[in-house]
Amino acid sequence: MHGQAMSGWLLMALCALTGAYCLLRTRSGTAEERRTARAEALMGFGMAAMAVPAAVFAPPAWGWAVYAALFCVAALRALWFSRRSGHHLHHLVGSSAMVYMAVAMAGPGGAAHGGHGSHAMAAAGGVPLLTGLLLAYYAVYVLRSGARLIPVAATATSGGPATGGAPATGWTMLPELALACRLTMGISMFAMLLTL
Repeated sequence: MHGQAMSGWLLMALCALTGAYCLLRTRSGTAEERRTARAEALMGFGMAAMAVPAAVFAPPAWGWAVYAALFCVAALRALWFSRRSGHHLHHLVGSSAMVYMAVAMAGPGGAAHGGHGSHAMAAAGGVPLLTGLLLAYYAVYVLRSGARLIPVAATATSGGPATGGAPATGWTMLPELALACRLTMGISMFAMLLTL
C-alpha cells in the first residue's frame, strides 16, 4: 500500500510540475505554440489531479463526470485545431484517453473502491482492447519522443556545428524542454493506463 501511495504522489508531482512549465510556455511564442502549451498544461494538471492517492482524496462519484466532461471539451478543441497542426491529433488522443479513464473509474467498481489515478484503476477495469491500443500508442510515442531527445553528433559545416539557426531566447522557449515535458506526460499516461 505504501508503494502505491508513493508512486501516486510521485506521478502527481511530476504531472503538476510539467503542467506548470507548460503554463509558463503560454506567455511567449506564436499563437499556435501558446495554444499547444495551454492544451499540454491542461493535460498535465488533469493527470496530476487523477494521480492524487485515494487515501488523501477520493473524489465524489460525480467528480469523474466532471473529468469526463472537461476532457470531452478538450478533445473537441483538439479536433478543431488539428486541421492547423498535426500535433493536436496527439492532444485528441490524450484527451480521449483521459475521458476513457474517467468513465472507467466512474463505472461499477471504480468509484466504489474509492480509487483513482495510478492506485486503484485495476479495480475499475476498462475495455482491454482499447486499453491495449492506447498503451501501444503511448509506448510508440514515448520511444519516438525519447529518441528525439538523444543528441545527434553535429556535423561540421563551414567550420562550425550545424545548429539549424539561432537558439531560442529564454528558458521557457527551449524546444528540448517542451519535448521533455511531452515525454514526461507520455510516460505518465502510459503508467496510468497500465494500471487500468
